Amino acid sequence: MAVEDEGLRVFQSVKIKIGEAKNLPSYPGPSKMRDCYCTVNLDQEEVFRTKIVEKSLCPFYGEDFYCEIPRSFRHLSFYIFDRDVFRRDSIIGKVAIQKEDLQKYHNRDTWFQLQHVDADSEVQGKVHLELRLSEVITDTGVVCHKLATRIVECQGLPIVNGQCDPYATVTLAGPFRSEAKKTKVKRKTNNPQFDEVFYFEVTRPCSYSKKSHFDFEEEDVDKLEIRVDLWNASNLKFGDEFLGELRIPLKVLRQSSSYEAWYFLQPRDNGSKSLKPDDLGSLRLNVVYTEDHVFSSDYYSPLRDLLLKSADVEPVSASAAHILGEVCREKQEAAVPLVRLLLHYGRVVPFISAIASAEVKRTQDPNTIFRGNSLASKCIDETMKLAGMHYLHVTLKPAIEEICQSHKPCEIDPVKLKDGENLENNMENLRQYVDRVFHAITESGVSCPTVMCDIFFSLREAAAKRFQGDPDVRYTAVSSFIFLRFFAPAILSPNLFQLTPHHTDPQTSRTLTLISKTVQTLGSLSKSKSASFKESYMATFYEFFNEQKYADAVKNFLDLISSSGRRDPKSVEQPILLKEGLMIKRAQGRKRFGMKNFKKRWFRLTNHEFTYHKSKGDQPLYSIPIENILAVEKLEEESFKMKNMFQVIQPERALYIQANNCVEAKDWIDILTKVSQCNQKRLTVYHPSAYLSGHWLCCRAPSDSAPGCSPCTGGLPANIQLDIDGDRETERIYSLFNSYMSKLEKMQEACGSKSVYDGPEQEEYSTFVIDDPQETYKTLKQIIAGVGALEQEHAQYKRDKFKKTKYGSQ
Repeated sequence: MAVEDEGLRVFQSVKIKIGEAKNLPSYPGPSKMRDCYCTVNLDQEEVFRTKIVEKSLCPFYGEDFYCEIPRSFRHLSFYIFDRDVFRRDSIIGKVAIQKEDLQKYHNRDTWFQLQHVDADSEVQGKVHLELRLSEVITDTGVVCHKLATRIVECQGLPIVNGQCDPYATVTLAGPFRSEAKKTKVKRKTNNPQFDEVFYFEVTRPCSYSKKSHFDFEEEDVDKLEIRVDLWNASNLKFGDEFLGELRIPLKVLRQSSSYEAWYFLQPRDNGSKSLKPDDLGSLRLNVVYTEDHVFSSDYYSPLRDLLLKSADVEPVSASAAHILGEVCREKQEAAVPLVRLLLHYGRVVPFISAIASAEVKRTQDPNTIFRGNSLASKCIDETMKLAGMHYLHVTLKPAIEEICQSHKPCEIDPVKLKDGENLENNMENLRQYVDRVFHAITESGVSCPTVMCDIFFSLREAAAKRFQGDPDVRYTAVSSFIFLRFFAPAILSPNLFQLTPHHTDPQTSRTLTLISKTVQTLGSLSKSKSASFKESYMATFYEFFNEQKYADAVKNFLDLISSSGRRDPKSVEQPILLKEGLMIKRAQGRKRFGMKNFKKRWFRLTNHEFTYHKSKGDQPLYSIPIENILAVEKLEEESFKMKNMFQVIQPERALYIQANNCVEAKDWIDILTKVSQCNQKRLTVYHPSAYLSGHWLCCRAPSDSAPGCSPCTGGLPANIQLDIDGDRETERIYSLFNSYMSKLEKMQEACGSKSVYDGPEQEEYSTFVIDDPQETYKTLKQIIAGVGALEQEHAQYKRDKFKKTKYGSQ
């Protein structure tokens, strides 16, 4: 979510690692230990909570949290709570980092002292206030001054116990007076619009003369102030809750008779400071806060176009995207925004194919293929994370949940066995779990997202071409990603992939480590499996899996997700049954005078054809070859007043089908889309409603062959294209280029040095991959120009913003 700001969108996000707390104050009871959890709050709104660590004063959390921040905020706060079974959980202390200070701690592990929490310190929000001083002549002819105080509005007040009913009191205070007035209560809002004006008579000092506009004596001005207090009208018997205050000395009216500004609310002066700050222990955090200021799309055109044509640049090392990978300190830094941008514009497959094939050409030994942290492998990792998250969940979540719930002992290291545990039983438990996970993976090929399959196809081709004498390299090139970098890490740390809400307990964690190791080895297809384990107990356990059927299952799976067989389904000799079931279909009108009625039919889908039969086991009544499926889409309910309908569009007509329920309909649409994804003639537009009574219900076009009126849903899972903001990613890439400007300039020098001098390279230039100095130099020049233009726009925006914003308090 972006916050609009005069034509510029501001995106905020935060990535947090909550490490551990230490030296928390002991519990007053006999055990002294506490059961603590930590929350992450935007001001006082909780957005994340860790698991509870029991019986510890130094709890280790080790949890990661990432979120987009959809609103403005003042503090990022962390509260440590002690769970109480009988009463409300009690707060031990908090860490509050002001938004302005977040950059100080950027991506550094930092220990923060826990601070006390009381009502007076829990203040957030701001007030828009206007003060105006005017002369008034009273009935007796005496001139005095009236102060008009207008409370316009407040923003971002805290929500207390799930509600916020704010009101304000306004007080003119001085040594000898204190006059208070109160606004109406605004119900159920933390951004109240008060727009109320209060008048105070300001006494005339004796030195007052008609000539001056407003000329208090020095000490009088210093002694008068306006105080605004914000309160939450509570219906509880404890009285109203204090939300914050601000104090403005009337000195501000010296220069001009009116004054208007926004003020941040402050805590009360008498906030209790009873305990020393170091009494409460401390908390280790790593916080990465990012704020992207994104202009309208046209500002980014030059840089974006340069990045998008990276796949077509010869050699690819001279492209803007490859250069980004060369100048960034970590390849990961470059891969994240690059992949998102290229995915959004449908250019990720050609770019990854180009850089992967360049990397394969530089690889000498087929056993080390894609093992380094190159730009290619980081980009593939990132694509799998984005495009494959739904696939990962569908494939692994049921198995992981079962392992976490059934909690069977699986320790197979004789040294670590607990009392009463049996090694044989544990081995059998572990074998069953490995089998469950292994089958879930190897039978999931048809669900693998198209974009991943297309990348795997290009990896396989490049590897097979480079190492023609090695028959297995086409498998290992793909398994090094799908097993080693996708499934194995997710099994090892399911919480990082949202497969479990928190870290698993130590026993489950150990079980998952053993499963991950075994699955990784099974997927790698290495010749001497048992020898690939350092631990003898793993080698013994692995004997269970030395059967040929495991290697065959892996190869079949890798074939399905990477072979050109996906483009030509007939190349797989034996048709594989993918799904079957009973559904209702509408007659297609193939016979000239036939009735267009609805009938129950048994449907069957293989990787060759989609057929329907009168009943299960009968000969097919009708068959659609997979290559004839042009699109599979939902059908609007209005067409036949029937729910859960979808359409399979063929060259001459559409087949309308009703599934039993919404889940079933989605499953059929997904799997039919998957098998037909690589068809050459796939449609880009379709009709969401049926053709009835001589026209399309959706667009009223009279011809039954009129082109569609809505874009087809893309091949990327669940709106990934919609979730990515191309301009925001380009802005991030601009920021990276800008922060590594000195390296871009050094790379330019390296190109110059390379093109005139062909001897041994200077040390500082040898880190860059430069295959064609002239092409690379040309691209670098364009990058530097594009970055320079955006840098000027940002500077101009900052100057304008600084002029416009007026804050009374910072």
